[in-house]
Amino acid sequence: MSHKVPVGIKKAVLPLMLLLLIHPGLHAAIVVADAAGVDFTLQQPARRIVSLAPHITELLFAVGAGERVVGTVEYSDYPKRARSVPRVGNHQSLDLETIVALKPDLVLAWSAGNPVAGLEKLKALGIPVYTSTSTGLEGIATLLRKFASLAGMAWRGEEVASHFERLLGELRQQYTHRPRVSVFMQIWGRPLMTINGRHFINDAIELCGGTNIFADLDSLAPTVATEAVIERDPEVIFVNGKGRQYQRWLNAWRSWPHLRAVRNDALYEIKAHTIVRPTPRILMGVKRICHILDAHRHSVQSQ
Repeated sequence: MSHKVPVGIKKAVLPLMLLLLIHPGLHAAIVVADAAGVDFTLQQPARRIVSLAPHITELLFAVGAGERVVGTVEYSDYPKRARSVPRVGNHQSLDLETIVALKPDLVLAWSAGNPVAGLEKLKALGIPVYTSTSTGLEGIATLLRKFASLAGMAWRGEEVASHFERLLGELRQQYTHRPRVSVFMQIWGRPLMTINGRHFINDAIELCGGTNIFADLDSLAPTVATEAVIERDPEVIFVNGKGRQYQRWLNAWRSWPHLRAVRNDALYEIKAHTIVRPTPRILMGVKRICHILDAHRHSVQSQ
């Protein structure tokens, strides 16, 4: 049995169908809030993206937009395909001429790391610049959704972000309410640096039932004195480095035998690539921190 479509509907739909045939890439404008909470608008999904931070590059690949990344900065080494993307400087020193020559329709910047002056010059040239920030582990899911939306792949961003949130939620439920363990997280050796309570790594420590001994400091990545660590006397010390840094930094702490962490042989390395970037890979580092703190609890209980 056939059904006739009313002539009026035909007349209304036909122009729209012709428009979509002529402009197959036609999309509604994309509106996403930036780091300052201000609405950022793209008239169509980004096809040529320049990423100004390694974690941004990794997030774009995670949501399936890696093929659209035409430029990025040094240390954008994950996944392997990201290593072949042309470099436009590092996160603090940008090669503006190279960026412009790549003809991006979107530049993704990082509020905590990219030079404001350089970003303003790009904006003055008419290049859309979206500035992002990351706060806490849940913020990773937010970034996944936002970057995917800007690339016109919101469905994929939702899929990846929801999976990340589910795994993160399971870890929170399992570990957050366990007995607290005081922690010092070393992210650099000379000068000695750590993280404060607003850093996303602090969120990982808190999730695992740990307490960051320097959560009260103002700077995201403050420099501290060895004497300050000794005074606050953490139960567990994590060193976050790479290559031979681990062993040098761990050995340096062993020269202070009165520290609780040294006395209880609670000195551990955390591989940098598993914890320093706000991307889905951070779950590897979170799991390691949780397992170590749990093992420490059992060790203390058995003494």
